[in-house]
Amino acid sequence: MTATTPITSPYSITWPLLPDDFVLPDDPVENEAQPLLAAALTQALSSQPAVIKDALIVSNFALCAGINRQIICKAPDWMYVAPVPPSDRIRRSYTPHTEGVVPPVVMEFLSERDCGEYSMKPGRKIGKWYFYERIIEVPRYVIFDPDSAELEVYALQDNRYELETADEQGRYFIPGLDLFLGVWEGTHEVRTGPWLRWWTAAGELVPWSEERVQQAQVQVQQAQVQAQQAEARAQQAEQEKAALLAKLRAAGLE
Repeated sequence: MTATTPITSPYSITWPLLPDDFVLPDDPVENEAQPLLAAALTQALSSQPAVIKDALIVSNFALCAGINRQIICKAPDWMYVAPVPPSDRIRRSYTPHTEGVVPPVVMEFLSERDCGEYSMKPGRKIGKWYFYERIIEVPRYVIFDPDSAELEVYALQDNRYELETADEQGRYFIPGLDLFLGVWEGTHEVRTGPWLRWWTAAGELVPWSEERVQQAQVQVQQAQVQAQQAEARAQQAEQEKAALLAKLRAAGLE
């Protein structure tokens, strides 16, 4: 994909806080898969204390910038930012540089209709691609099709998004989280199909909470089996000892 937009932004960009009376668009969720995909990504990170510390992990949440003195907001389907200073108010938006660092990654899940995930040209209505690439300058932009399981990860290089190549396992390293992102097929919650999942640098799948419960149950069962086996070995040793003593006594030896 070749962009024709010049690297120099034609806009004056500032970083104002969102006013309390600013009316955010109340767009409906495009399909039932989107909130499930976002929640699954976030839930798995609960087992990664270093990743979630001081982090803002949100979905369908306003990412804001001032463009030519007008506040423009886009709502990524999933966004991660860290560190973010604590706020004494309920967050309804995030403005980089003013409230914290630029998000290292944003994600969009494709829907049946064009929602501007690939919109690269500036104009009266700035598309998501242009907003993330030229305005916010997000280092990683992820686009995922939950129907076809197609995953695209773009890295910001010289003010342009370049399509990255997956590793041998079909995964992509995401700096800022220090985790790998890939596609996993299976059932979770009420949905069966492709999901986005995290893997550690060691290649271990970051489990969901129910998987952690299952793993704990398996460990308990294994411990019980090991205890039963140890008890059986101890009983066998006692029986062999008793038999040997009986033989010695039968031979007149104490």
